[in-house]
Amino acid sequence: QGLSSPMLRCPSQRLLDRIVRRYAEVPDAGSIYMDHLTDRDKLRLLYTLAVNSHPILLQIFPDVEGWPFPRYLGSCGRLVVSASTQPLRDFYSAAPEVAADLALQLLAVLRSMGTNDLNYFFYFTHVDAGTFGVFSNGHLFIRDASTLGIIDKEEGSQLIDGQQEYKDIFSCLTVDCQSEFVSCNSIREKHSLVLVCQELLPKLLKGKFLQPVQEKIDSFLQHCANGLTDDQGVNQAIAKLAEILKPLRSCDSRFAYRYPDCKYSDKY
Repeated sequence: QGLSSPMLRCPSQRLLDRIVRRYAEVPDAGSIYMDHLTDRDKLRLLYTLAVNSHPILLQIFPDVEGWPFPRYLGSCGRLVVSASTQPLRDFYSAAPEVAADLALQLLAVLRSMGTNDLNYFFYFTHVDAGTFGVFSNGHLFIRDASTLGIIDKEEGSQLIDGQQEYKDIFSCLTVDCQSEFVSCNSIREKHSLVLVCQELLPKLLKGKFLQPVQEKIDSFLQHCANGLTDDQGVNQAIAKLAEILKPLRSCDSRFAYRYPDCKYSDKY
């Protein structure tokens, strides 16, 4: 309790059980008990969670189950080995049809992180041009999961009274221990959408399309980025944006992750 990692600021027993059961850096990974973890294993797990939860997230929500993360291949100390992606910043000057495709994928990823079968709500505490990446087949993934927080919509947060004042032995090594925890109740589903509308989508879609399409895109992005007081307003702006972008994509071999399926499916 009290670890500064965004992943554990709103913990639930179900999430903690998943971390222990799927922690891969032990001989008996998969056990539902912690009996198989030595004291060194426990310290390594706690330290990793405090310093950078990215490799833990890749282990407990693997890509083979459909989660939008690169495949975790292993780690050694602070070095994490995973499948390679090209950062989103490299696509700011991409062709209009590529930008439209990536923007739609980005919105789809955020929707899946807010609503999924396991009832975990993922939100970003910060996004930048390196947060998301693109595989060689054009598929967009979350490249850096270290700023992802998780709220359990099934069990709810089990934040204890006074936890804001609790200080663990690891977190003060990497962050300001005086910083306050974000209230779990203050985080809404529009949170990540607003961040992306402020930081990423304007750079990806700026000046890409002819008028009046570009004007409409800019208007909806501004509407979203303003962080309207109601979730419905942001969601409506995003729905309108997606509606405009969808026909602007192309269907060819550059988008191997959905080609040639896009020729025969209304999904694309």
